Amino acid sequence: MLEIPESLMIAKQLNDTVMGKKIIEVESEHTKHGFAWYTKTPQEYRHIMEGKTVGEACGIGSMVEMMLDEYRFVAGDGTNFRFYPAGVKLPEKYQMRITFEDGSSLLCTVQMYGTMSLFQPETYDNFYYHTAKEKPMPCTDAFDPAYFRSLRDEGGENISMKAFLATNQRIPGLGNGVLQDILLEAGLHPKQKIGRLRNSDWIRVYEAVTGVLQKMITGGGRDTERNIFGESGGYITKLSKKTVGKPCPYCGNTIQKMTYLGGTVYFCPACQKIR
Repeated sequence: MLEIPESLMIAKQLNDTVMGKKIIEVESEHTKHGFAWYTKTPQEYRHIMEGKTVGEACGIGSMVEMMLDEYRFVAGDGTNFRFYPAGVKLPEKYQMRITFEDGSSLLCTVQMYGTMSLFQPETYDNFYYHTAKEKPMPCTDAFDPAYFRSLRDEGGENISMKAFLATNQRIPGLGNGVLQDILLEAGLHPKQKIGRLRNSDWIRVYEAVTGVLQKMITGGGRDTERNIFGESGGYITKLSKKTVGKPCPYCGNTIQKMTYLGGTVYFCPACQKIR
């Protein structure tokens, strides 16, 4: 699923592969999917996108935005990009295909759910999009300790660390996936109530958020996710579906998992004790 490291990595790859290319054919809703959402009809996607030249792409939270003159094409969390050079056989199932004048294609496929939106920014009323555009992203100058403290103050004392970091768009693009290694680095359990944390704990949380995300970004995304060429990211996750049941890299205790707040969380029972 798209989170901050993947959206930034995919945007960079799109800029390297399709920026400056002219779109000659667009096909949406190729394979029907009950949880694939669009903002236009298939005819409107074709009419608007065909003939346009791809501008710069950028990662915004858990979305990837691609400029098409006065329009924006945005793929959200759950939508995967795959790039296919000219002459390479395309898979049978996909939700959207964007083909360029050199014969290469960019496909969008949806797993559980996902969006492929086409709009003009001044007319698009979407809370998640505008929040992701407005809020500073971790690892930028604006995401400093003072800003992080303001997020803490608005969270309330009775919510858990997972709820604080990964819900209500407090930090767009920081979701249940990247959360795991951040909390391990900070030595905090996903269920830990934030009201019981000391100031020294909050310093560790801030350093874990910015430090772990920077490693994930530098590594080209997590090894549990894939880029536009179908390759796994270079950051090796410490807590994920790949490591459950294995020894914790810090203490050797067995990594466990549980369901919490609508998703699976992984943790080390020794390094991440609840206070």
